[in-house]
This record gives sequence, C-alpha cells and structure tokens, in this order.
Amino acid sequence: MSTNRENNSLSAKVIYDLTSFTHLDYPDHLSCIVWFSGCNMRCDYCYNKDIVFAKNGKYSYENILDFLKTRVGLLEAVVLSGGEATTHDLIPFCRKIKQLGFKIKLDTNGTNFLIVKELVALNLLDYVALDYKAPETKFTQITHSNRYDEFSKTLDFLIKSKLPFEARTTIHNDLLNTDDINKIIDDLKKRGYKNSYFIQEFLDTGSNIGNLQTPKSKFDRSLLQNDINIVYR
Repeated sequence: MSTNRENNSLSAKVIYDLTSFTHLDYPDHLSCIVWFSGCNMRCDYCYNKDIVFAKNGKYSYENILDFLKTRVGLLEAVVLSGGEATTHDLIPFCRKIKQLGFKIKLDTNGTNFLIVKELVALNLLDYVALDYKAPETKFTQITHSNRYDEFSKTLDFLIKSKLPFEARTTIHNDLLNTDDINKIIDDLKKRGYKNSYFIQEFLDTGSNIGNLQTPKSKFDRSLLQNDINIVYR
C-alpha cells in the first residue's frame, strides 16, 4: 500500500518533458528520457536553459508511469535527466519504474551525493552518467556553483561501487582547454577510474545559458593524454 507521502510525491508536476524513444542515451538499451525541471548549476554552455530555469513541469510522475505502462515489453529502460534529476524526490518514482520491469539510468552532475548513494544502496539504478564539469580550479567558474566537494564524493563513491557508470565532460575550447582536460584525466587516474572517459564538444544551438558562440579555436585532441580510453561524442 502506498504511503500518503508517496502519493503526494508521485502527483507532483516536476517533469519538464518526455522523449518517448531513444537508442542513443543508454548504451545498448531502447529507452525513454524523463527531463526533470530545474538545476542547481548554471553552466554557461548548457543549451537546456528552458529546463534549467523552469519552476514547474508539464508532467507528474504519475503521468510518466501511465506512459511507461504502455511501453512494457517495448522499451528496456528509463533515463532520468534534466536539469538535475537528483534535486527531486526520486525514490518512490524509481521504485514504481522498477516494479514495471525497466532499468534506470541516471544523468547527474553528482552534487547530491547522499541521494545518489541512497539510490544505489536501494538497487534503484543500473547505470550512471556523471558529468565531470571542470577541474577543481575552474569548477565554480564553469558551473556557477560551489559544490565541487559533493561532486568529488560522488565520483569516489561510484568508482568504489560495482555499478556501471561513465564520467563525461562537455568542452567549449574558450572555457576548457586541453590542459584542463588533462587535469581531469590525471584526477580520474589517481582515483582509480577504469572506465572510458567521454568527451562531448559544445554544440552551438543558438541558445545557451552563457550566450556562447562557436569557440574561437578548435580543440586539439592530439594534445590529450592517451593512457585513458577517451570516447568522443
């Protein structure tokens, strides 16, 4: 029997949008993407600014669960993205998703360590994509937040856990250069990160939080250390 808290949580309209089908966002799984409203960062290169600044959502958890019931046997997984999904009450929602038989992937900036830790402890996540926004020296400049220590705890926790996850960075060459990315690579190696490191170059969609344009110079991949497996997206 659901508790009142769960019922109240599941009726909350905190979901900005739904992508009903993707084969790109969760490796080897047919998925949908749930886009959560709001974020605790203001990354200059972010092109989801409508989602980041949204106060409310168009859909409730219950709306998404009703959709998922029609996709049992058709989709394999649900991707929780945003915005920042961990700024919302995910546990009742994730439990319901799991009861329907779906896997769950979380896209996160890692700055809500205790929430990520609890979701993992409850076996509610199957995969995590962790955004490594910038090296510590540029973290606040890039994200306009002071939450590097929380991110760092999440990164260490995921490395020590057995949960499949990836670290990834979006680069705009006017903000993060090859020296910065090599600092991230050094840090990942020191922490014992063994997985692939994913790099995504900034895409100028014409609308982003920092009003950035195409970088003045091209990012030179040849200057990156090659003792970690780098995958470009």
